[in-house]
Amino acid sequence: MTQPNSFYIGHIPVGGDSPHILIAGPCVIESEAIVLETATAIATIAQELHIPYIFKASYDKANRTSISSFRGLGLSAGLDILKKVKKEVGVPILTDIHDVHDVTQVAEVVDILQIPAFLCRQTDLLCAAAKSGRVVNVKKGQFLSPWDMSNVVKKLEEAGTTNICLTERGASFGYQNLVVDMRSLPVMRALGYPVIFDATHSVQLPGGGGTVSSGQREFVAPLARAASAVGCDGFFMEVHPKPEEALSDGPNMVRLQELKGLLVQLQAIWQISGKGKSQPLT
Repeated sequence: MTQPNSFYIGHIPVGGDSPHILIAGPCVIESEAIVLETATAIATIAQELHIPYIFKASYDKANRTSISSFRGLGLSAGLDILKKVKKEVGVPILTDIHDVHDVTQVAEVVDILQIPAFLCRQTDLLCAAAKSGRVVNVKKGQFLSPWDMSNVVKKLEEAGTTNICLTERGASFGYQNLVVDMRSLPVMRALGYPVIFDATHSVQLPGGGGTVSSGQREFVAPLARAASAVGCDGFFMEVHPKPEEALSDGPNMVRLQELKGLLVQLQAIWQISGKGKSQPLT
């Protein structure tokens, strides 16, 4: 498999021969207490397993199914909580951006600006993120082929950054369903940048609950194991202490108490498969 560009996210190396990274946390910032509890617990697990860890949570979810859905605590309150995570837990931070006007303020706090899948072709947003000086993680749109991401990469490069991650999160397959084509991992990695597998959004059923999205949490582990065997540079997982009570994406989030067991499996597969970097048969 093609060796991608390598760079640092805070103190964490990603790409090249670096070990898997873990990007994990609640879908949205519900409260300071839940965020700190989850970030601290995941950081402890990651430290025990020697997995480089980046915390994620969104201050605003602008693409919720319903106008009445909980979106988060907003920019100011959300960034204050993310600052506290960074200070108290001591890990790099990732959050979504939806608007060009948020980029500068968010970039002052976080280490990775994430472009949501629905916005992955928004040129102005991509360029603003690229010029921020932060790492940019782009979720592949459910409507794009993996090779279409070459155009996204070109926009970011032309705007001045090569600190890029690309994330696979499934492709639309009929109504309210997603499938994962594991070929997309080596295809996107061949573009020269680290590839992350989003194990939780890949099992989402968009709009499957009528006014909310649904999901199939039982398929998170099988898909993550497959991605580890195929080869990727890290995993993105939404994790919550009580997914059944979560205010966003509960049906597809990993239960906090089940995370360690899954990560142990992924590490074992990654090591057995030669870190997912074996060359294809010719």
